[in-house]
Amino acid sequence: MPAEITMPQLSDTMTEGTLVKWHKKEGDKVKSGDIVADVETDKAVMEMESSDNGTLAAILVAEGQKVPVGGLLALVATGKEDPAEVKKSAASRKSEPAPATASATAVAHAEKSESAPASRSATAIAEAPPPQSEGNGQGRLRVSPLARRIANDKQVDLQSITGTGPGGRIVKQDVLNYVPSPSIQAELPQRIGSGQKETLPLTKMRAAIAKQLQISKQTIPHFYETIDADIEELSGLRARINQSLEKENIRLSLSDFIAKSVTEALLRHPVVNSTFNGTEVTRYGDVNLGMAVSIPDGLIVPVLRNIHLMGLKEIRQRSADLIERARAQRLRKDEMTGGTFTISSLGTYGVREFSAIINPPQVAILAVGAAEKRAVFRDGQIVGRTMLTLTMSSDHRVVDGATAADFLRTLKQFLEEPWLMLT
Repeated sequence: MPAEITMPQLSDTMTEGTLVKWHKKEGDKVKSGDIVADVETDKAVMEMESSDNGTLAAILVAEGQKVPVGGLLALVATGKEDPAEVKKSAASRKSEPAPATASATAVAHAEKSESAPASRSATAIAEAPPPQSEGNGQGRLRVSPLARRIANDKQVDLQSITGTGPGGRIVKQDVLNYVPSPSIQAELPQRIGSGQKETLPLTKMRAAIAKQLQISKQTIPHFYETIDADIEELSGLRARINQSLEKENIRLSLSDFIAKSVTEALLRHPVVNSTFNGTEVTRYGDVNLGMAVSIPDGLIVPVLRNIHLMGLKEIRQRSADLIERARAQRLRKDEMTGGTFTISSLGTYGVREFSAIINPPQVAILAVGAAEKRAVFRDGQIVGRTMLTLTMSSDHRVVDGATAADFLRTLKQFLEEPWLMLT
């Protein structure tokens, strides 16, 4: 029997995916692990790997088509099967429901420059309607999904751009290099005028965020606890360590120390390092730390797996790489799933304090504000100290108030006496 390539479920919220691009054509040989297509989920564009060896005998889904999870995408002739016979019999199978178990898996791919003819055409999260959905009166307007998203963000009319990609396809670099004429620039709206309004459909990512957070807020009994940590000593320690790391071109951030402190506190309070499925609580001996990252289309939470095994230098290097690839939408599936706790930080925006919404099935999330000099009492005197405000949102079905307070007390101790977490 031919092997089936079906639409994989790459997240808990995914119900369908868009086949963005085929990297193999009918008749091509494929091996297990070969990249056969790009698939757009509700969170990212992922590469889809073949799980079988053989010949790609029949492609049943066109680029740009949406397919439900488990839907049949292609057939691979394996063994002694005749690819031509498999293709001949494939027409009757296009409408058949595929098994729930997909024979293809997805991993995030490195975004390639679209300016070269061999570049891959999709690395964006934005909606990707088929190319034939647009026209300029002179034939189809072919646009890559990434170019379309950038054009929408920049409010650029795609009809005014000449594509340099294969077959005149408009690619990312075309949009980035486009300079409108002065008359066109004057017509571009800079803001919504008084008495006017603008209605925008939700992107796939924004719709997924809306659904997930609504479920979280409506079904999880959140409670919140806030502490202030004096990080004056930590700031001094960070400066000294960074001085010693200058030759290695490594500079630790405050976020690295916070991540390390949170990790050490989680190891001592496993009830917080847990997930809850409604009937069972699973506690973990390993820490897979999620880090909320803002991207143009919304929010993504890459996961730094096994952070408890890392030192500060490795945390800096691994987290920087992870965040960079998250913003470029080049994460693998295992880098977006399996988190046991999440940190959300708005310190770089100058936000002093906020409360975050829990990312289920996790049972808590830590909101980190901006580190700032404040006037505080020390030994009967008012002195300036670097202070940090942290607020933990907890699921009261699993975490009690005293349990959360114990965790925060441990975290505060690590932040105020940072040498404790380094021993």
